[in-house]
Amino acid sequence: MEASGKKILVAGANGLLGKEIVVSLLRSGLEVIATDINFSSLKDFVKAKEVSSSMLTSQKLDLTNEEDVRAYFSDLKGVTGAVNCSYPRNSRYGSSFYDVNMGSFNENISLNLGTAFLFSQQCAKYFARHQPQSFSLVNISSIYGVVAPKFDLYKGTKMTMPVEYAVIKSGLLHLNKYVAAYVNNSNFRVNSVSPGGLIDDQPPEFIEKYKLNTLGTGMLNAKDMCGAVQFLLSDAANYINGQNIIIDDGFTL
Repeated sequence: MEASGKKILVAGANGLLGKEIVVSLLRSGLEVIATDINFSSLKDFVKAKEVSSSMLTSQKLDLTNEEDVRAYFSDLKGVTGAVNCSYPRNSRYGSSFYDVNMGSFNENISLNLGTAFLFSQQCAKYFARHQPQSFSLVNISSIYGVVAPKFDLYKGTKMTMPVEYAVIKSGLLHLNKYVAAYVNNSNFRVNSVSPGGLIDDQPPEFIEKYKLNTLGTGMLNAKDMCGAVQFLLSDAANYINGQNIIIDDGFTL
């Protein structure tokens, strides 16, 4: 990936995927603005990976606060791309399908898909103000935004596949297409990466069952997503717009 002159905004930078993306971008020589509502472990993570933080700026940003997000983008300068790894949700998120009430469902859709809309909108407006500088936005979707969940995987565990997650991630894919079509400019691109299951302290029995549905590797590490993200941010992905890259070791085949 050509690093010269690139400055990337990463939202949700303190999360499982966000931290790996920040590190991968820094290793490629890009300047990174890492935003999150807290940075409890990001700096320690970067240090542990033995990556120089001289090109890293950390800034607090709550994507659920529309006024703050609009003000933040109004002051933003020199950014050529963005990655949204955030996943805001309420305290009732993760309930079994029959236990989800409409109020909680609506709140989670608003918190997550709503903030994805706001972030995408503000990236587009930022591009409009700074033309002809190109801009590439990468949103993070999921395999469960593409196919129905395989519920058998969750039997015998305390885990579930939240209905809100599937709705949010599938909605995000069409939001990308809408934004790309609305902006209607080859210099503005919005695409997504859809990970398969990422290793995050799941029960061993779940990991083994999941692996049987792949081509042999099974669940992936967050760092396995970084190459596709970097590609979509780069000039090598010019004219790729409104698309979705699935990284799942064959889970959706």
